[in-house]
Amino acid sequence: MYKVSVHLIVVWLVLCAALQSSSNGEPKMECEYNVKSFGAKADGVTDDTEAIQKACNEAAKHGGVVSIPAGKYLVKGSINVPPGVHIRGAAAAPQYSEPLVGSVILATGGKNNEEAPALFEMGSSCSVSGLVIYYPEQNVRDIRPYPWTFHLKGFDNTVENVTLVNSYNGIKIGPEPNVRHRIRSVYGCTLRRGIFVDACTDIGRIDNVQLHGHWWWSKEVGGDSELVNKFMIENLEAFVFGRTDWEYVTNTFVFPTNVGYKFIQTPSGACNGQFCGIGSDWSQRCIVVEAIQPMGLLITNAQLVAFAGENPTAVVIEKTCSGSVRLVNCAFWGPSVQNVVSHGQGYLSLSDCYLSSGRNGNTKPLVEADAGRLQVRGCTFATPEPSIAVRKGVKHAIITENNGVNGVSIINEIGSAAIIANNEPCK
Repeated sequence: MYKVSVHLIVVWLVLCAALQSSSNGEPKMECEYNVKSFGAKADGVTDDTEAIQKACNEAAKHGGVVSIPAGKYLVKGSINVPPGVHIRGAAAAPQYSEPLVGSVILATGGKNNEEAPALFEMGSSCSVSGLVIYYPEQNVRDIRPYPWTFHLKGFDNTVENVTLVNSYNGIKIGPEPNVRHRIRSVYGCTLRRGIFVDACTDIGRIDNVQLHGHWWWSKEVGGDSELVNKFMIENLEAFVFGRTDWEYVTNTFVFPTNVGYKFIQTPSGACNGQFCGIGSDWSQRCIVVEAIQPMGLLITNAQLVAFAGENPTAVVIEKTCSGSVRLVNCAFWGPSVQNVVSHGQGYLSLSDCYLSSGRNGNTKPLVEADAGRLQVRGCTFATPEPSIAVRKGVKHAIITENNGVNGVSIINEIGSAAIIANNEPCK
């Protein structure tokens, strides 16, 4: 019995050894690559760019995870994340910048050159998660341009659970062709641009993103709330969308900003998408639409607060826009001058929205259009200035079932081309 048992154990060990090898005799593939095994020091002084890149290159041979344990990693250059490689830091969620802990990347490359390679250049089928990104040479009293922190192109790439302490430019997607980007749970301060999307031809997703000066207010990272806020109000374009088809944007927010959400025309085209649960606070402009695809822009459950600058206006639709812009169940407040101003040639619809100014002595209408077609239904006008102005140039307007604190005051310059009915009468 004893000899049989020993024989079985030997057979079992041989089988185990065989399972550790591939069919062609090569050693079993590793699936996780620790950057410290490739020479990373994580001391905040030694340049760890090469060590991290070596780990990425090794992981790319078969695909796998590049592990960046907690520590401070000085990166003076750019990291190329190859297809099939997933960089993973220690953070399970975004975190505040004080204390500066976790897997912290101290980025110094590309100072004064926005066109330099991004800190992370990402291709198809790769991801970066669990990192804190901090630019230690950025000075709150002398803010300088830097390249993008992330640049995504190709198919199916992901950035999630990342903290941006003081990125000048945050995340760029495109303008190279790309499909199905996923930006999830990214929090932090961006100074010039937050997220830029272009040339996406199949359903990108941006979810649970908050851009806020708070992350660079901390003394731990040399911050200053007054100076950071001033720069963001004068310069930040938080979310910018060029060509993207069926973009889904949910639960996103910015405070403070020059422009919260901007929609532009690029050589690749313009956007169509669904934007739900978005917010832009302490803004000069919450939403600016320069161009949109004909089927348009759907915005629901937005909170839009404009009160920065000389002429704060929540939504501006430029005359270059010929597509459809629809806002449903959106709330406008703060001492803005106007809520919605449309020069667009397409369609503008507001439904079940709360509109207000809160600016003492304001005489400008909360909603004003001078072109295209306008529809306002079921909205509440909570402050006493003129509610709606339909200017010459509007082709057709339908204004029904609205109410207001002093009634609904409507300036109609297009006569019978406007259908006005069932509004609370002016007092």
